[in-house]
Amino acid sequence: MAPKVAVTEATGRQAASFVLGCVATLTVMLLFQYQAPPDYGRAARSPVQFSTSRDQLLLHCGGNGTAPPPPVIARGGEEANITGKPPTTATAVAEEQPPTKPPATSTASSPTHHIPATSTDLEEEGGEFRGLAAAVARAATDDRTVIITCVNHAFAAPDSLLDIFLEGFRVGDGTPELLRHVLVVAMDPTALTRCRAVHPHCYLYTMPGLDVDFTSEKFFASKDYLELVWSKLKLQRRILQLGYNFLFTDVDIVWLRNPFKHVAVYADMAISSDVFFGDPDNIDNFPNTGFFYVKPSARTIAMTKEWHEARSSHPGLNEQPVFNHIKKKLVKKLKLKVQYLDTAYIGGFCSYGKDLSKICTMHANCCIGLQSKISDLKGVLADWKNYTRLPPWAKPNARWTVPGKCIH
Repeated sequence: MAPKVAVTEATGRQAASFVLGCVATLTVMLLFQYQAPPDYGRAARSPVQFSTSRDQLLLHCGGNGTAPPPPVIARGGEEANITGKPPTTATAVAEEQPPTKPPATSTASSPTHHIPATSTDLEEEGGEFRGLAAAVARAATDDRTVIITCVNHAFAAPDSLLDIFLEGFRVGDGTPELLRHVLVVAMDPTALTRCRAVHPHCYLYTMPGLDVDFTSEKFFASKDYLELVWSKLKLQRRILQLGYNFLFTDVDIVWLRNPFKHVAVYADMAISSDVFFGDPDNIDNFPNTGFFYVKPSARTIAMTKEWHEARSSHPGLNEQPVFNHIKKKLVKKLKLKVQYLDTAYIGGFCSYGKDLSKICTMHANCCIGLQSKISDLKGVLADWKNYTRLPPWAKPNARWTVPGKCIH
């Protein structure tokens, strides 16, 4: 029986060896026969498709070389532009860029692109906005944000609204550094001369073909007043076309704290309120166009264009009630995101918070007459200076002096 067992074991070993040999041979054959398929897609790519900015590279790598996140899909199935910047094109690269400038105060995040204007160059010699791009570039922050106000001779005169406006920045909490980003737009040569005597960034806005004297005080709803307020909207649209964020502020507003902290990131436009119902997204809040922030985009440029064109269908009205009439249409048509600013922080004589520890700006709205505005804004500055001198334990009880001359 022993020889039979030996023969069986030998046969088993031979079978195992045969199977292992077949597996090894098959493996070698497969390795030699495999070839990677050619990458036709790679060969077909254009060199332009490989070009990318450093910001895009850091974004897609998470800033540290990690794998990119899945794309964010916007409404309609399109891939969302999560950088907030438009795609780089040959046309955009060819656009003239504003002069380079050293880093300055940062305010709100913004795109850093130049949005082309219409084919007509409005900044040519003798054009309506000649020199505006350079003036804005000198005043803007490093993230391309500029604060704008407008003055005429009456507003820029000594001891008038411009002096009060500038003093507010100087005595405010966290506002002195913002003053170098304020561009004062003069509506007449006399106002320009006065501006240059008290502030480094001034720009003369001339409107060819418009026969209006902007030097004197303009009474509410008068013909010259309407031309003055509507002309500012054209200037604001041009600044958006240049690719800058702007915060427009009437000169009868005192800045006491930095209001940019209250501008939401999602907003295309953040605007002050005459009447605020408590919800910043409530379209039924009553807007005040004396103080509003706008980001540059095709959407906001279209908004300012339609807003200005709506003047013809609302004769005799200034830009504020017209905006209130068309705001729902703009939001629906352009998908505009509007934020209304809380009057506890961005206040005015129409409606203001009682807590001086919160207030950022105070507007002399609901007030008629230049001298009334001057008198009561000086009272605001006096209240603020008294507040800042109080000991910490006494500040919670501080209150505003009721505006004495303004109609409210």
